[in-house]
Amino acid sequence: MKAELRKKILQEMKALSQEQKQAMDRTLTERFLHHPFYQEAKTIATYLSFPHEFQTQELIEQALKDGKKVLIPKTYPQRRMEFVVYDPQQLAKTSFGLLEPQGDLEVVEPSQIDLIHVPGLAFTTEGYRIGYGGGYYDRYLEHFAGHTMSTIYPCQVQGFNLEDHDIPVQEVLIYEGNL
Repeated sequence: MKAELRKKILQEMKALSQEQKQAMDRTLTERFLHHPFYQEAKTIATYLSFPHEFQTQELIEQALKDGKKVLIPKTYPQRRMEFVVYDPQQLAKTSFGLLEPQGDLEVVEPSQIDLIHVPGLAFTTEGYRIGYGGGYYDRYLEHFAGHTMSTIYPCQVQGFNLEDHDIPVQEVLIYEGNL
């Protein structure tokens, strides 16, 4: 069930034109930057996007300009994840084809993070999500007390059955304009 939903949404996301994506990304980035969670945060964690996802680069650059500490995930075996200080000089491609931090990294404790920008494929309107199946974020968010927010396209809003370990994102920003 989840596998089929993941596949369907990935196809829909990949079917969006560059123009549509750029328009949605711009609007969602603006909404994110104006959100109180962002404005009050000193340290924010985000992710480096796949081409089909909401593009985080502009958000990262703006957060750095705003004087915020920006973190990105570093994953380890046993589905463990930490957030480390973003440094473009320390990025290398992983087997997934994603850029990931390498080398001597500055890990930041969960208690020091104000806001986590959470990726995912499918979201309910209540903020429950289906990710890529690794379970990294569910495990991390279980013990995270700060704010969480996601930025998604309309095709990512879905109904699905929840599981006990699912942890909702507090705020889901859905693109609502016309394309």
